[in-house]
Amino acid sequence: MIKLGFVGVGNMGGAIIRGINGKLGNTAVFAYDSNPEKLTGLRNIGATSSASVNDIAKRCDYVLLAVKPQQLDSVLEQIKQTGNEDLVIISICAGISAEYIRERTFPKAKVVPVMPNTPMMLGAGASALAHCEGVSDAEFAFARKIIGACGITETVPADKMKEVIAINGSSPAFIYLYAKGFVDYAEKVGIDKDAALRLFAQSLIGSAKMLTESKMTVDELIKQVSSPGGTTLAGLDKLYEGKLTETVMNACEACTKRAYELGGEKK
Repeated sequence: MIKLGFVGVGNMGGAIIRGINGKLGNTAVFAYDSNPEKLTGLRNIGATSSASVNDIAKRCDYVLLAVKPQQLDSVLEQIKQTGNEDLVIISICAGISAEYIRERTFPKAKVVPVMPNTPMMLGAGASALAHCEGVSDAEFAFARKIIGACGITETVPADKMKEVIAINGSSPAFIYLYAKGFVDYAEKVGIDKDAALRLFAQSLIGSAKMLTESKMTVDELIKQVSSPGGTTLAGLDKLYEGKLTETVMNACEACTKRAYELGGEKK
């Protein structure tokens, strides 16, 4: 039997536990959180509470880290005390590299860095994973199965895990801000904001499906909506004037720079 432990049962950790419930076959799931209240009701979603990080590290084959940055070093120190180099450490801590974790646990620690996003809480996540040195194909496949229980997964190079944060980890916030502009406009012109939000949200869903399923390029999709001399082109002209794509690029670069700072590195 595979033993999987969670350290941190907040929004993301709890979402993954609910997502994997009944989907991992012969696997026992354990969880620890510094807030005991978050451990109540774990049995209802297929997990057993543990008394400490040390307990998780000692008894489990895999441990998934879902803790706040300020808690991470303490957690890694406890894993070092009772774990070993055979333990597979899956980390969803943004900006934290495999090297960072190895330096604080074991020189040859098996680490699977993951960049998830908050739509995981609805089972609609988009997560990037890196297959790092020392992790077997079978171990990586199991880690990917865990994360994939809450949405889609993509593999990216380990040295691009900070760059990918802007693309899937932070981008929901950027999209929400973009949506706010449309909803605020609707309210300004006298359209019910809740109706506008539903219309715009469904437009996002439909547009996303067109991006992934139509086999058309982004430029082709833009052209498909844009009739010559029409309303869409009039609006696009303003977005081009405002340098929307350049602004998005700047936002992504700022996001990446901060990720390197949080990881104690320079970009």
